Amino acid sequence: MASAQNPFSVKGQSGARTARRAAPAAGQLRAAPDKSCSHRAFIFAGMARGTSRIEGLLESADVLATGRAVAQLGAEVSRDEDGRWTVTGAPDWRSPDESLDLGNSGTGVRLLMGAAARFNLTARFTGDESLSSRPMARVLDPLRMMGAVSEAADGGRLPVTLKGHGGLHAIDYTPPVASAQVKSAILLAGLGALGETIVREPHATRDHTETMAPIFGADVRVIREGGALTAIVRGGRSLHAADVRIPGDPSSAAFPAAAALVTGGEVLIEGVMTNPARFGLYQTLREMGADMDIRPAGEAAGEALADIAIRASALKGVDVPPERAPSMIDEYPILSVIAAFAEGTTRMTGLAELRAKESDRLAASAALLQANGVEIELLDDALIVHGKGPGSVTGGGLVKTLHDHRLAMSGLVLGLGAAEPVTVDEVAMIATSYPGFFDDMAALGAVIGA
Repeated sequence: MASAQNPFSVKGQSGARTARRAAPAAGQLRAAPDKSCSHRAFIFAGMARGTSRIEGLLESADVLATGRAVAQLGAEVSRDEDGRWTVTGAPDWRSPDESLDLGNSGTGVRLLMGAAARFNLTARFTGDESLSSRPMARVLDPLRMMGAVSEAADGGRLPVTLKGHGGLHAIDYTPPVASAQVKSAILLAGLGALGETIVREPHATRDHTETMAPIFGADVRVIREGGALTAIVRGGRSLHAADVRIPGDPSSAAFPAAAALVTGGEVLIEGVMTNPARFGLYQTLREMGADMDIRPAGEAAGEALADIAIRASALKGVDVPPERAPSMIDEYPILSVIAAFAEGTTRMTGLAELRAKESDRLAASAALLQANGVEIELLDDALIVHGKGPGSVTGGGLVKTLHDHRLAMSGLVLGLGAAEPVTVDEVAMIATSYPGFFDDMAALGAVIGA
């Protein structure tokens, strides 16, 4: 958790951790704040005229790196003792004195590149070893089409030096790879472009940028046709400050939900965002036979919320359609763990994007399962898990996390239901997305220790 004195610092555990089978997970908790919405709240507030207040921000390393970068670009960012954040925006961002270090945050770096491109500034973007291995050309290429200038390391990777332009050109663009980060970067740049910037997605990705932008005064329209989405932003409109409350993260909520299923327990998770572009995992769990109640619980930042009660279930393997991948792209590692405790085969296809996450998340998820006695098949863009039901996972393996927070958490959840303890080699990166993970798991009765 951050402090008022040093708002951009976050503390977390580090080193190897081992999860052991104990009593069935049971309890009630509030969903962790959504990471995607937290990033966007900092960025929009940082560009807006006036002072915005953000309630319930996720104080993870990734999000705080974005907040620190926004401050370097000219906004005033502070945290109150009660945990609320205050951002006084800088309608004209300036060149930062030092590099913008986004740590492990792919969302932060890509969205900030788009936002910064619309200003007359020069900024150097850096990150940790994991982020520096991830592709940035998918964002830099359309930004160049709009008039920004950039230089990147070999392979279009960090470090990247970006020179923005106060008069960007609007473009009509269809990303070659479905990515909410790419779409959002283009839309953020389009706020400062001449005319209407259009992004077309054959398969809609998460739409938090389109939802939050109007709250801060942006002129954004969304057209949906079947599973396709077209987002249009009109440039030249000034942003104004706004007060927002961050909704609960369905990706983080997946871990306590999974703990209930793999241990045969019962958990209530409150305030989970139900945005259809983020809710694919829960649709899949229903198809697998999960005993789950989803009750409406208001809204936050324009997003609908629900309380989710999930309990011991007789799960069966299913075929997850490839077109669902954008709505659950971050949840495949934990879904693969749940599938290991189901009866029958679960086929997950259309997963090429997983190979360009914090790690090759597809291969690493397969390795996680194999190390713990689960029978799998790994293809170029697919993972097939042959589940044998509750009590069938032997465990006892060492999970190589490869600096990937979702692999670390997935490995620990697997250990809660396996016959033998499961160890993950490093947990420090969990603080990048879910700093309350260990506290929440302990509150549900999980046994995770050194």
